[in-house]
Amino acid sequence: MIALVTLVVLSGITLSILLSAYRVLFGPTIPDRVVALDNISTNLVAAIVVFSIRSDSALYIDVALVIAILSFLATVAAAKYLLRGTVIDNGSAR
Repeated sequence: MIALVTLVVLSGITLSILLSAYRVLFGPTIPDRVVALDNISTNLVAAIVVFSIRSDSALYIDVALVIAILSFLATVAAAKYLLRGTVIDNGSAR
């Protein structure tokens, strides 16, 4: 039963990733594309967790946590770049 449920969930996550990939490629604005990339990374983490449940292995949870942390940092960096035009400030006040 768990195999069927995880297969259905993975199919839904895959569909969500494909729709987000379309938004990344044909998004009207850059912020829309950044949000779509963030959505893809979130769905990727969810897919890894579901695969961990399906394979009954806790090792994949650690991988999902690392990817989630890196995804958060990348999203913050992209938002800061879009807001100010730079990711790392040189310390001078504007």
